[in-house]
Amino acid sequence: MTQDELKQAVGRAALKYVVEGEIVGVGTGSTANCFIDALAGMKDRIKGAVASSEATRKRLEGHGIPVFDLNDVSDIPVYVDGADEITVEMHMIKGGGGAQTREKIVAAVARQFVCIADGSKLVPVLGKFPLPVEVIPMARAQVARELARLGGSPVLREGFVTDNGNLILDVHGLEIVDPVGLETRIDQIVGVVTNGLFARRPADVCLLGTATGVQTLGRE
Repeated sequence: MTQDELKQAVGRAALKYVVEGEIVGVGTGSTANCFIDALAGMKDRIKGAVASSEATRKRLEGHGIPVFDLNDVSDIPVYVDGADEITVEMHMIKGGGGAQTREKIVAAVARQFVCIADGSKLVPVLGKFPLPVEVIPMARAQVARELARLGGSPVLREGFVTDNGNLILDVHGLEIVDPVGLETRIDQIVGVVTNGLFARRPADVCLLGTATGVQTLGRE
């Protein structure tokens, strides 16, 4: 199977976690897009969705799926999103698409977080994929210096502005052996909005697309 076919397979597999008659949280990126396309087939059986980015909102609305503002929603049974890297502990690096702040917010509200990914995203240690850090523009240089002190090599994502109007520093060269601790430490740097480590609120389930089918990791 191609990588696109693996993404489509996990996107379809995630439908079984969607609660009929309720709102579903939806992530951002190519794998999340496969889930959105699959979700369109049952749009008449859900109340609607909360989107983690403007791109996701547009894709949902393009399929005729109602999109709700998170401030108007008190309960999300499940949030479905991809990952740039994930470990067997369900810790992730996300933010390759620059949407990690809104993704974290929606994930924090959801009762269950279902990660969908192709098998190449499963890693023993996080960090080969550069860690995205969203920063307030005026703090870019100062945050970069602090990230360098943590052992990383931060690089400004050129020509990119988040949906929140901020910048992204992609931090290369990290070997993240303590994801929870590093997530907390980076978030405490003044000027950081959030970072792409999802460890304090990890996924509950990972649907992993492999050549032999979709494997389920984590707790159902």
